[in-house]
Amino acid sequence: MSYHVPVLLKESIEGLAIKPNGTYLDLTYGGGGHSGEILKKLEEKGRLIAFDQDSAAQANIIKDKRFQYIHGNFRFFGNFLRYYNISHVDGILADLGVSGFQFDFSGRGFSFRKDEKLDMRMNTGTRSTAEEILNNYDSENLTRIFGQYGDIHKPDRLTNNIIRFREKKRIRTTRELKEIVGRIKPSINANKYLAKIFQSLRIEVNKEKEALIEMLNQIPDILNRNGRLVIISYHSLEDRIVKNFIRNHPTPKAMADGCQNCNNESNKDCLTRFKSNLIPVNKKVIVPSADEIRKNNRARSAKMRIAEKVIR
Repeated sequence: MSYHVPVLLKESIEGLAIKPNGTYLDLTYGGGGHSGEILKKLEEKGRLIAFDQDSAAQANIIKDKRFQYIHGNFRFFGNFLRYYNISHVDGILADLGVSGFQFDFSGRGFSFRKDEKLDMRMNTGTRSTAEEILNNYDSENLTRIFGQYGDIHKPDRLTNNIIRFREKKRIRTTRELKEIVGRIKPSINANKYLAKIFQSLRIEVNKEKEALIEMLNQIPDILNRNGRLVIISYHSLEDRIVKNFIRNHPTPKAMADGCQNCNNESNKDCLTRFKSNLIPVNKKVIVPSADEIRKNNRARSAKMRIAEKVIR
């Protein structure tokens, strides 16, 4: 069983511009595909530290004296580095996608193609699940997550169906959620519509937007001069946050919230908290080739952005 097929593998390793004796971070270890390729580029004094919040990833740990695995959410990577007395690194890689293992074998309800419990936690040690969100969130918050995280057309219609269903019966499984959606899903692109709903719930369960923003805010101080950042995202919300962070526009939080007036000093959320000192390496977003998509259909929505730290 393959845990996960790494996306944009060659392009991401090239994007890191690896120094043989440098120190690197893989913030989304998963099956270790990207980490394995990074280690091939490192010499004896090189170092790779990998993070993953899913305990299932620990079964794939690479045995190598240059490698260190940390079980934890990447939003806390700065704390871990300080604990291990690491002040700066030469490159950071993050693949923000859900692994093939999580979709196909975890049993946590990430995929609408199976009948499973509505869990969707990346880290099973956390409390909130998709089931709890569907049964406990009020109408306003359900509509918010489907609209913001899934770009669902008329999300209030979906919310109303969910509330009517749960008044009679608690929503517990992916099959029941599909039954609710089945009454309003479009006849064309029905699977895409379902995927957006499941994506919305997963983002909310795991607080993915907040985690991404917190992670990005730490990067300018951690990267060495000429260090590289490589991030692979899979939906427009993530990509927009990453793009504007790299371009050194207002803070990731302000951009995620759609703020357009970030020069207003009275609005502290709209002020740039730092000069990121990052410049984009690729002028256009990098996407998988047709051949890669043919071999791995889950790569089809991937977008990769690369940045390099400069001193301004």
